[in-house]
Amino acid sequence: MFTGIIEEVGTILSIRKQNPTTQLTISCSKILNDMSIGDSISVNGTCLTVTTYNDHSFSVDVILGTENKTYLGQLKVGDRVNLERALLATGRLGGHFVQGHVDGKGKILHIQKSANEWIYTIEAPQVIMAQMIQQGSIAVDGISLTVFEKHQSSFNIHLIPETRQATTLSQKKQGDAVHLETDMLFKYVQALNTNKKTLAIDDLLKAGF
Repeated sequence: MFTGIIEEVGTILSIRKQNPTTQLTISCSKILNDMSIGDSISVNGTCLTVTTYNDHSFSVDVILGTENKTYLGQLKVGDRVNLERALLATGRLGGHFVQGHVDGKGKILHIQKSANEWIYTIEAPQVIMAQMIQQGSIAVDGISLTVFEKHQSSFNIHLIPETRQATTLSQKKQGDAVHLETDMLFKYVQALNTNKKTLAIDDLLKAGF
């Protein structure tokens, strides 16, 4: 479980294809402080497991199913990635509950700079749009953000300069892909409503009412 508050931006040092998995080695500094093998790390919003680490980097394996759901298979050496360690029970929940289970990919349609913010318009599949509400939470490449405007097949997020500079969104451009994960709490409510049986008169009669 994560919060969507990016701790550090790392750099892809190496990519090794080891069918059926791909090993990514990522350089970083801050999140290595208390790292252990088996730890969960959010890499651009994707929950991955630490397999090895040293004083300046760590490695994770990306399985085929994860590659198919994300754009991690298209990363190149030198690419920058958002990093976050798993949430501690004693830590602050500064963003929202993020599982690191990417729901799908979106595409940046437009980036607009205004006086003190950046507005990103992101296209998303309908199944993901159906799990959003305006002013609700959305994780974009692992970053906890707010859906400011929701359209038929896209939505807008507004970034303050600090968030943009502290994440990989500062390097994203029009046409780039982003990982999307909708709010976990919304999914549970949606599932409950979908599975809820409508109570009809016949049901009441059969039950003895």
